[in-house]
Amino acid sequence: MQRRRLIKTDEDNDPMSLVSNLFDIAMVFAVALMVALVTKFNMTEVFSQEDYTIVKNPGTEKMEIITKKGEKITKYAASEEQKSTKQKGRKVGIAYELENGEIIYVPE
Repeated sequence: MQRRRLIKTDEDNDPMSLVSNLFDIAMVFAVALMVALVTKFNMTEVFSQEDYTIVKNPGTEKMEIITKKGEKITKYAASEEQKSTKQKGRKVGIAYELENGEIIYVPE
């Protein structure tokens, strides 16, 4: 029988090598979690080059409008002053959406 000698290197005794491996695993997990959340909530348009508009909570007092034009993203939410005013608007026209998605505005 032949005996084999085990040669120990500095890597075997270095406790910091384990920490660096855990950091790598944590980074992979974080990226996978971000990708999963983006696909789950259908937010893939945030990463596209196209312009878009998202309306959150439509028709409620907490409605927000998020718009992306080029590289600029703007968020509009009604302030408390705008919500508390008693002013009413007036009807200025009618908008019709055609079957092809085009919208036509007809002033009164």
